[in-house]
Amino acid sequence: MEFKHTPIMLKEVIEGLDIKKDGIYVDCTIGGAGHSLEIVKRLKNGKLYGFDRDSEAIETSRERLKDYADKVVLTKMNYKDAPSFLKENGIEKIDGVLIDLGISSYQIDEGKRGFSFLHNGRLDMRMGQDEDTLTAFDIVNFYSEEKLIDIFYKYGEEEFAKVIAKNIVKKRQEKQIENTFELRDIIEESLPKKVIYSRGGASKKVFQAIRIEVNGELVGLDKCLEDFIDMLNVGGRMAVLTFHSLEDRIVKNVFKLESTDCICPPKTPICICHHKAKVKLVNRKPVMASEQEQKENSRSTSAKLRIVERI
Repeated sequence: MEFKHTPIMLKEVIEGLDIKKDGIYVDCTIGGAGHSLEIVKRLKNGKLYGFDRDSEAIETSRERLKDYADKVVLTKMNYKDAPSFLKENGIEKIDGVLIDLGISSYQIDEGKRGFSFLHNGRLDMRMGQDEDTLTAFDIVNFYSEEKLIDIFYKYGEEEFAKVIAKNIVKKRQEKQIENTFELRDIIEESLPKKVIYSRGGASKKVFQAIRIEVNGELVGLDKCLEDFIDMLNVGGRMAVLTFHSLEDRIVKNVFKLESTDCICPPKTPICICHHKAKVKLVNRKPVMASEQEQKENSRSTSAKLRIVERI
């Protein structure tokens, strides 16, 4: 299957980054290079550094950006390690950074990746398939009932977490749960019929929770945002696309903190924190995809775009 991913809010992201032709830009999750292609088209003597944990994404991006090879450096790496990597390679300051926290259409639609309850495949869900790390199979078959409940509540906001976890543990005592359809069936058997029909994807919350746990998606996100803010040149911008409330809350809170001067408690007579704002909010409320885009690409409906500018 071709690595395919439709970039979300492409026009809004590119306009929001306010690209300088001689600037240094970072695409933290390059995917199929949809956003990156439009960035490099606007560079003259600038440079784009692209990162992704998925080797297939890196190879696809390398092919799609081949006409701009002199302006592009691609690295297979977790984007949270990118600030350190850049500094170690002499890149102390940048003019813009994009972090798209969604998963690609390819990853969802390719059954063998195990991300989706719509396609059967082994329970995997690793963003980087060649990484020797935790898989969805490990979580479903070896996490305790209490730990399953915890991640379903925390990362999926699943109100039926207890009964789903109980039924998973019961089923795996008979045999290991090996593929996405087996897990989907257990989840649906645990839910009231009216919930299944009303959700438009009864297993979505649990699959999201497991994926977040597998990839450690929320761990270190706040620090990564702070590190990149520190690397931005004055006037440089950071754009972040989020797709669920948990990650959006982290981004919102970091941006709020870093765009505020004094953060002392309200009744403190004089400032003792000496906190100074590093950025200003380009958009006070998150930008949402247009009605037209949401009609054409249903995966854009939950997307939120937040942008800040270094001051």
